[in-house]
Amino acid sequence: MDVGVFGGTFNPVHLGHLRAAEEVREALGLERVWFVPSRIPPHKAPDGILPPEVRLGWVEQAVAGNPGFAVSSVELGRDGPSYSVDTLGVLARQAGPGRRLWFLLGVDAFLEIHTWHRVDDLLSQVNLAVMRRPPHDDPVRPPGPLRDVLRPAPGGFRHRSGTEVRFVPVTRLDISASRVRAALAAGRSVRYLVPEPVRSAVEAWRAEHPHWPARSES
Repeated sequence: MDVGVFGGTFNPVHLGHLRAAEEVREALGLERVWFVPSRIPPHKAPDGILPPEVRLGWVEQAVAGNPGFAVSSVELGRDGPSYSVDTLGVLARQAGPGRRLWFLLGVDAFLEIHTWHRVDDLLSQVNLAVMRRPPHDDPVRPPGPLRDVLRPAPGGFRHRSGTEVRFVPVTRLDISASRVRAALAAGRSVRYLVPEPVRSAVEAWRAEHPHWPARSES
C-alpha cells in the first residue's frame, strides 16, 4: 500500500494537522502517514521555532494510539536546511519497493512549489496530495513554470514522469500553529486546539519558558 509523508515545523502540532492527515489517509487508502518535523525549514525564519527535539516529542505524543500515523526524525539528524527532495528520497528507500509515496501539502505550498529546491526531481519521485479546504470550487492551475510538465488528469495533474498530483478535500478547521502560539502568549487556554497530551506538554514548556512564545511571534 501507499504511504503519506506530512512534513512541517509543527510549532506546535495541532488538531488541524491530525484531522487533515486522517482524511487524506482515508481518501487515498494510505497504509500510514509519516509526520516529519523539519529541523531548519528553508522557507521560514528560525526565530520562534522551538528546538527540533521538543517539536518531535510533541508530534510523537499527538499520534500515539493511531496505527495509521507514525513519526520520522529523518530530518533532525542532518545539518543545514531541510529540503523536501532529500527527505523524500530517504523515505522512499525506507518505504521499500512497491510502495508509492504521497507528499501532503496545502494549496498555497503547491502554488509555490516551483521555487523549491530541485523541484523536478521531487515531482519525479513522489505523488502530491494537495489538501483543499472549503471553499474549494475554484480551479487550481499549476504554477506557471510547471505548466509544461504537469498536465491535467482525473482529480488533478500528472507529471511527465508519471507521478500524480491529486487534490483531496479536507475539513476546514480554523486552527493554526500561530493561533495556538497567540493564545499561549495571551495567557488563554489552548484546550481543543491541540491534542490533550500535547496541551499538557505545551503548557509545561510555557511555564518553564515564560518568554515563549513572544507576542511578536503571534
